[in-house]
Amino acid sequence: MWKLARRTIRYRGKSLTATFLALFLGTVTVMTCGGLLETGVRNNAPAQRLAQADLVVTGDRSVTPPAKGDDTEDPAVMPERVPVPASALDRVRGVEGVREAVAERTFDAALVRDGEDGRGGAGPVKAQAHGWASAAFAPYDIVEGRAPARDGEVALDAGTARAAGTGVGDEVRIAAGEGTRKYTVSAVVGTARQLDRAALFLSDDAARALAPAVADIAVTTDSGTDLGDVRERVAAALDGQPLEVVSGDGRGTVEFPEVMSGGSDLVALAGAFGGMTTVVAIMVVSGTVALSVGQRRREFGLLRSIGSTQRQLRRMLLTETLMVAVAAAGAGWFAGPPVGRWLFGEFQDTGFVSDSVTYAQGWIPAVAAGGALLLTALLGGWIGARRGVNVRPVEALREAEVQLRWAHPLRIALAVLFLAGAAALAILTVLLFDGPIAGSTAGPTVLCAVIGLALLGPGLTKLMAWLIGGPVRRLTGAGGKLAVSHARVRAVRMAAAVTPLMLATGMATGNLYLQTTQIDATNSAYAANLRADAVLSPAAGGVSDTLLAEVRRTEGVEAASAYATSTGFIDGVTDEDGIPLQGVSARQASLTTAVRPVAGSLGELDGNTVALTTERARALDKTVGDSFTLRLGDRAEVDVRVVALFKGRPGYETAFLPAELLAAHTDAGRPSQILVRASPSAAAGLAALAPGLEVTDRETLIEAHAEGAQTQAWINYLLIAMIVAYTVLAVVNTLVLSVGSRRREFALQRLVGATKGQVMKALTIESLMVAAIGLLLGTAAASTSLIPFAHAAANTWMPSGPWWIYGAIVTGAVTLSLASTLLPAWSALRTRPVEAAGAQE
Repeated sequence: MWKLARRTIRYRGKSLTATFLALFLGTVTVMTCGGLLETGVRNNAPAQRLAQADLVVTGDRSVTPPAKGDDTEDPAVMPERVPVPASALDRVRGVEGVREAVAERTFDAALVRDGEDGRGGAGPVKAQAHGWASAAFAPYDIVEGRAPARDGEVALDAGTARAAGTGVGDEVRIAAGEGTRKYTVSAVVGTARQLDRAALFLSDDAARALAPAVADIAVTTDSGTDLGDVRERVAAALDGQPLEVVSGDGRGTVEFPEVMSGGSDLVALAGAFGGMTTVVAIMVVSGTVALSVGQRRREFGLLRSIGSTQRQLRRMLLTETLMVAVAAAGAGWFAGPPVGRWLFGEFQDTGFVSDSVTYAQGWIPAVAAGGALLLTALLGGWIGARRGVNVRPVEALREAEVQLRWAHPLRIALAVLFLAGAAALAILTVLLFDGPIAGSTAGPTVLCAVIGLALLGPGLTKLMAWLIGGPVRRLTGAGGKLAVSHARVRAVRMAAAVTPLMLATGMATGNLYLQTTQIDATNSAYAANLRADAVLSPAAGGVSDTLLAEVRRTEGVEAASAYATSTGFIDGVTDEDGIPLQGVSARQASLTTAVRPVAGSLGELDGNTVALTTERARALDKTVGDSFTLRLGDRAEVDVRVVALFKGRPGYETAFLPAELLAAHTDAGRPSQILVRASPSAAAGLAALAPGLEVTDRETLIEAHAEGAQTQAWINYLLIAMIVAYTVLAVVNTLVLSVGSRRREFALQRLVGATKGQVMKALTIESLMVAAIGLLLGTAAASTSLIPFAHAAANTWMPSGPWWIYGAIVTGAVTLSLASTLLPAWSALRTRPVEAAGAQE
């Protein structure tokens, strides 16, 4: 069989090229998803500013939520930096093998430049501020000047000094902590390599005053000591405290805390799309092989007649497919890594992945892609070859022109199973989920639906052709009659073209409108909850009590509320993602937010109190006056009392705390913004209250939120585009192969009197029927997820999004169908009818 398969490859260029392209793109896509998956699992962020520290002691941000029964929950990542107790520094210094231990303080700062009106003239230059003692761990070397030794002195890195247009001896205004003050630049420092984040250094005493909490402890060890042993001793000395000791790339997660949450998101995204790609690849390859086998039925009939067994023919086809798979694997393994790096770069540009994370694609994605390729080749080849070889010799010769049978009990059973799965997922989406989380079931629903419809493709194609056949014949005359007759007689072959078109339409329509519906629902919820006319954002540090009081005294200001956000976890409730928390000022909250209590009052939101949605309170079996334990973003546990209940939008629920309580447990330690209700004239003058203060009106905030959501959606758009491009290849492959195999049919039509124009007209009508059936079935498959998701996410039965997206899908499907049919048909019709009539099918 190996020798026979090798020889047949020489004469099956078109069909095997189609199989090669399908396997090649499948390999590239799986390798790309595998590289992203490995990157998310490794989640490597090499240390930069702490590169010279051998060990780093940091707060443990991983917390395991309580489990239900015997189930185990994945650890949740706390959103804030967990502070290191001051006593830990003395314990670390006392460990054998530790040469030096420095308490690291990290906080946001910004250089603001005064214009003539007292406002920041050219925009703030933002940087991370630290105490000077930590500069040695990069290391930063003094390029000019001397180290900051007194309060009021600052050392700037060369990039920050250049961006601010300042140098040694100049005075700069720095926003940090609760306000801004002037500092003298005592030094400009630099490093041997470029770091991702700008930095400035104050004296250690000044840094301690602005950031009392210790962010981490940088440790260097004595030369000649075993780093692993020292790490164990440090961990033992800190036993019983929520701290961890890291080394290597683990130090990078201390510098870039956002890396911890980004890795799990990347793993989930890459895993979902990788699995979806593998399923789509199996369908594409099996369809391509099946069409190729269908064109060789005369050949198989002859081989069966001279004694070849079904097993031998199946081995020959699988051998051909595997030989092509080897070539596709070789090409795909070279092309996969560059595509993966490009896509990862796009993810970093959108902010989905931190810029500090390094792309990792080793041998694991290559092996995974190889396994997926082998599975795709074997399973797709076996599915495609089964019907071609599982016949009697005489039957194969008789059905060489027209394949009539397609239904098989196993095929029907699988179709019913997948369609039932789609229906079950749709029902679960409607009944059990609210908000964006409904996408976790809505996405797989499309895939189940398209697989089920694909398995029933020939029968559905024949049914649809019968339904639209009458109108087509009446409107298009003889050409339409010929096209409809072909669709009914050759339903199995026509279904081979309809199925990939349905797959492309269903995947594109379903996934794209899932994104637009979710974006619209999220933006609607954001706009509905925001009643403030403007939002004030300090350049760095946070909102001071003094600034808040000045805003409230400003003429024309009706209300001003401090504002902070974070995520918390309710004691005893299994919730890996936690609950969104918003901190507001009690007496101003009713005017700056859309919260309307149905019980209690927001005016009592003071101290350790909380306002919950009625749905959340019902789930906790709590009411006004009851208390429960809330774990805040920095792991701190606080007993809070319920003072108000309000009706929340399902899926977008949040809890409100006093701004002072919530802000104290965030990285900044202070409220981050001020929500203001004011007249337009008053809002315009608020920026003059503090240098670098940014004032954003309501419309701009809503637009910025919408742009941010759209930017995040581009991540899914890119992956969807890869899968849709793959299915588009299947459409082109199928139609080109199908039309190219009908040379004898076209020749016979011309020999009985049909002109080239009449044949092309019939093919045009036929390709439009293929496009129409594929679009209808694909839209039906997409609706199984879009309608339930729209109800769950936006409380409507109609998905939202621009109609031009569906118009583009329809236009693309029709264009693909026409181009992939008419171009090869035009080439086939160039052959003289007498010569073409004697050609092989």
